[in-house]
Amino acid sequence: MGSASAADLPYLDAFPQPDLGQWHAAVEKVLKGADFEKRLVGKTADGIRIEPLYPAATPVQRPRRAEAGRWHVATRLDHPDAAQAQKLALADLEGGADCLVLSLAGAPAARGYGLVADDVAALDRALDGVMLDLIRLKLDPAPEGRINALLLAALVEKRGLAADSTAIDFGLDAIGSLARSGELAASWSEVGRRLAETIAALKARGFAGPFVTVDTRPYHEAGASEAQELGAAMATAIAYLRTLEANGMAPAEARDAISFTLVADTDEFLTIAKFRAARLLWQRVQEACGLEAKPMRLHAETAWRSLTKRDPHVNLLRGTIATFSAGIGGADSLTVQPFTAALGLPDAFARRIARNTQLVLLEEANLWRVADPAAGAGGFEALTRALCDQAWSKLQDLERETHEDLTGIVAALANGHVAAGLARQREIRLKALATRREPITGTSEFPNLAEVPVVVLSAAPVQRARVKGQHKASDQTQAGLIDALAGGGQRAEILAAPEGGIHSPPLPSIRSAEAFEALRDKADAAAAERGKRPQVFLATLGSIADFTARAGFARNLFEAGGLAAPGHDGFGGHGATDIPALVAAYKASGARLACLCGSDAGYAAEAVPVAQALAAAGATIWLAGRPGDLEAALNNAGVTSFIQAGGDAIAALEAAQQIVLA
Repeated sequence: MGSASAADLPYLDAFPQPDLGQWHAAVEKVLKGADFEKRLVGKTADGIRIEPLYPAATPVQRPRRAEAGRWHVATRLDHPDAAQAQKLALADLEGGADCLVLSLAGAPAARGYGLVADDVAALDRALDGVMLDLIRLKLDPAPEGRINALLLAALVEKRGLAADSTAIDFGLDAIGSLARSGELAASWSEVGRRLAETIAALKARGFAGPFVTVDTRPYHEAGASEAQELGAAMATAIAYLRTLEANGMAPAEARDAISFTLVADTDEFLTIAKFRAARLLWQRVQEACGLEAKPMRLHAETAWRSLTKRDPHVNLLRGTIATFSAGIGGADSLTVQPFTAALGLPDAFARRIARNTQLVLLEEANLWRVADPAAGAGGFEALTRALCDQAWSKLQDLERETHEDLTGIVAALANGHVAAGLARQREIRLKALATRREPITGTSEFPNLAEVPVVVLSAAPVQRARVKGQHKASDQTQAGLIDALAGGGQRAEILAAPEGGIHSPPLPSIRSAEAFEALRDKADAAAAERGKRPQVFLATLGSIADFTARAGFARNLFEAGGLAAPGHDGFGGHGATDIPALVAAYKASGARLACLCGSDAGYAAEAVPVAQALAAAGATIWLAGRPGDLEAALNNAGVTSFIQAGGDAIAALEAAQQIVLA
């Protein structure tokens, strides 16, 4: 079918084409003098402006995914027991996954679990029935990542498979391990030597890699903004390029050894822009190194920090948004966190839902059929460019850091520069969470006190004693280690002894909901002890129409801290509040805290006498809303605190619990 002409579509000329000036004029009328910037212009954590309207942009040629077509559906193998891990892995593969992420015990992404595999036999049992040459394998970075990589290589050889028939990302990430744990067991020069030697040994066996992973999860979980995450990613990649080149590897060969793991979060626009910006930044780094740019190999994982323990079914929505964003942004493969992951080891059902989240978007929504759906969209193009600029500035900042004989991001980790920058960003974000400017549905907003418990596996977390190697790394050839492991050698037998080492402030892993969850836990414990949930009495003034808005606000706030605030029809009668009936209802509730809820006019007319009556009945009295000129009179009548939108909800709930749980 040919393109339609203006003659074919006469209605296109029926209405005048508005311009941006006309739109602004119309908006100003609606705002009625309100500040345009405050009402309609947002800002990201990096200070990037989010405009209410963008013009169309001209698409530009940009780097795409390495392979056209579908992204790879990844699932994590992280059960400590090999037999149970094998059952879960086979179910995932039979259900549509085509990539296994191996999280061995000690891997931070295993969250205290992880497959216990100290020899090839254990790894073989966990992967029994898995045709390693027909799927993709990815090792999650871990402190003993080099041994994990050699174990997997030994398993491939033990099974008689050609190494070049496998697609394995070996997940070596010493810098990520330093960021997470705060220590490396060897100097950076020794780490680089071991890394290059390991890669050379694996390539000699026929493995194509990638071998090194640039993993941004440690920074994201410590509170990083999008630009901080991207800046750390590029600085880490540059550090690996330098150390591999210093150990005899050609720049192009070093580049080909590297893959990336980025976090897909719940902000759709920023996540898509972040993934698009990552590819542009990596292209620029390659060109700066004098290389002909190749596409980034990019794995995505949905955000750990966005998961909640409370009302965990909402995590399904968060995971779907993040999955959509990673797919649109151009991820090559993707791991979706099961919705129960924050509560323990996910069962087969939670894993199936996580897997199917991807499959629905692939098979039914067909997201993979367009290479870059955001191309030409003014908002996405502007955000992508702005993130590139901000991330490049962060990269240059990291590159300037030094510490003893270290430079770049390794120095920035060792001297505390990274930790300090993330701490500042984390505090800003925690304040936004506490004030609910960044709401968490089901936790800080619209909490569900009647939520039904979900099922997780009963596996116990792995308790592993740290074993120190006894041999010098220089005395052990990597090829010899692979042979030793294939012959039945144990992990502890081939670990290298510590040699020097690097220390840094370890980066914390924090979920956004933790502060609210702690309040819920405290209230739930009191409810279990007393046989009844702690309660706040809503002292409503006037008619239902008068108090509904503020009573809803107050109930939402108190329930976020696990405190019940039952609704009722109020005590209005003939235009005034029946104060004796209100006080009688308060006494019958058994509550210690009463919160006044009404309209501004109702507060002016009745808040003082109602507060006086409640104070006489022994209540601690709060008021929902801003007191304005009534503050002094209300305080004198017994009102001790005021709660309003934008206030610190964490502080308010802590104070409320001190009263209610006393």
